[in-house]
Amino acid sequence: MPGQDRPNVLPLKGEIDLHVSPAVTASLNAMIEKKPQRLVVDLSHVTYIDSAGLAALIGAMQNVESYGGQFLLAGLQETVRSIFEISRLDQVFQIFPDVDAALAG
Repeated sequence: MPGQDRPNVLPLKGEIDLHVSPAVTASLNAMIEKKPQRLVVDLSHVTYIDSAGLAALIGAMQNVESYGGQFLLAGLQETVRSIFEISRLDQVFQIFPDVDAALAG
């Protein structure tokens, strides 16, 4: 099943910073409106995320959890993973090695 057929997976690329995070939030909100049981953010092609990007993910996670869904992150590269660990967000988010693992849950 190709990635395009997974409406509850949001693949992100590059640097998720102050300039990009409003678009990320908009994409997430559009997906959240459909109230998927699982929403997976694929970070395997993300090289950097700043506090604005993290805030966008936290807000989305709170929205998903408010209706009883699961918000999952997948495929964190080493640099990105260390940002999550430093900010202790690796304990807040459910993080999976890849999208398939997250979808299998």
